[in-house]
Amino acid sequence: MAKPSAAELQEAAKALDLAGFDYEVTLETSAGPIRLALDSTSAPGHVRNMVALAESGYYDGGCFHRIIKGFMIQGGCPQGTGTGGPGYTIPAEFNRTQHEPGVLSMARTSDPNSAGSQFFICLERVPHLDNQYTAFGRTADAASLEVVKAIGVVRTGGGDRPVEPVTIKKVTVTKKPK
Repeated sequence: MAKPSAAELQEAAKALDLAGFDYEVTLETSAGPIRLALDSTSAPGHVRNMVALAESGYYDGGCFHRIIKGFMIQGGCPQGTGTGGPGYTIPAEFNRTQHEPGVLSMARTSDPNSAGSQFFICLERVPHLDNQYTAFGRTADAASLEVVKAIGVVRTGGGDRPVEPVTIKKVTVTKKPK
């Protein structure tokens, strides 16, 4: 199946009904499932973006390319290197959500409006990220947080790259009426 274009992804994101539904994504990883409840109240653009990417299959077959013990795990790069994205960026939606264990946030460059597809999940409380990165969800249950923490202690080499790949086999979206 061909990956959708940036324009198709952005149109799919606009079509989501955030007023009528709450969204959750499940990352089926090689370490187990991670369920993430998305926060469309604090960051509707980021929720729209992740759901559109997930529904398109964009994240399927990816990996967590960056793991920093005591900090975060990062995925969502189509090349698996930390250098790629979907071909567009979205504006920052800084909010009051604190970066604490299990919080889902969007990775970016030094430009606050440079987020695309890469995301990270916090392993610990990271206050210096508050209101600097867009938090837009969190682990939906204790079992998901345990999977995140298990990934967070995977052995890395050459900096923060895992020695053994931690893959994201498939990402599914669940929507529930509000």
